[in-house]
Amino acid sequence: MAEITSTRNSRVKAAVRLRERRHREKQQRIIIDGSREITRALDAGVQPVEAFVCEAMLDEFDGLGLIDRLRASVAEVHEATPLVFEKLSFGHRAEGVLLVAEMPRPTLEGIQPTEPALLGVVEGIEKPGNVGAVLRSADGAGLDAVVLANPGTDLFNPNAIRASLGTIFSMPTAAASNDELIPWLRSAGIRIVAARVDGSRPYTEIDFRRPTAIVLGSEAHGLSDAWQADDIEAVHLPMHGHADSLNVAATAAVLFYEAIRQRQT
Repeated sequence: MAEITSTRNSRVKAAVRLRERRHREKQQRIIIDGSREITRALDAGVQPVEAFVCEAMLDEFDGLGLIDRLRASVAEVHEATPLVFEKLSFGHRAEGVLLVAEMPRPTLEGIQPTEPALLGVVEGIEKPGNVGAVLRSADGAGLDAVVLANPGTDLFNPNAIRASLGTIFSMPTAAASNDELIPWLRSAGIRIVAARVDGSRPYTEIDFRRPTAIVLGSEAHGLSDAWQADDIEAVHLPMHGHADSLNVAATAAVLFYEAIRQRQT
């Protein structure tokens, strides 16, 4: 196919629109930028639609092998000039390859935790970068899944994909309302541990070796009242400085790795 040289090309314009949630929902497609993220998406079975490639920007080690893989797939591969690719990419890390793919539709029913289950839950987080960072920590710690409760952003926001380094595709995920999720956890016999600034117990006193869902709220609002009940344990992280709480991604990492530490001893 001839090289795309205009930023006003209809395919380019349709791909750029996928940065916005409403267009992702309308097209039922997502945009994935970067060779590592695209590779992990393909490995996870995400269905490619089309790819844009700028040979002048490709990483010699990662990019070229990935392009061969894309050319062998069902995706149409369009060559683009550096100017066009800069329009397509976002942030400051243009690697010369970008993929448009069918939107995955993960559900609670698709989560099959091991025994004893260990899940991460984040409620109402609006910053996609925080979602991605929590997913990276969950992936590193070996959690079974991460669920977005009453999400303030969609799972496949391009910035969430990038911040997760593509682990959003390999980590089982789902998005659900509190009304769906809390009964689902209870019916599965998964204890709920909620991180709250006013939590009654320090996190180190909790036995994470049981089937557990670790629940965190947004930095702006914390957890909603839906996560207060007699069978929900509220924990806190001791704070010795002037701030009263940590970044949600940092809190997630502390709690996830404490759970893993306990399970390995």
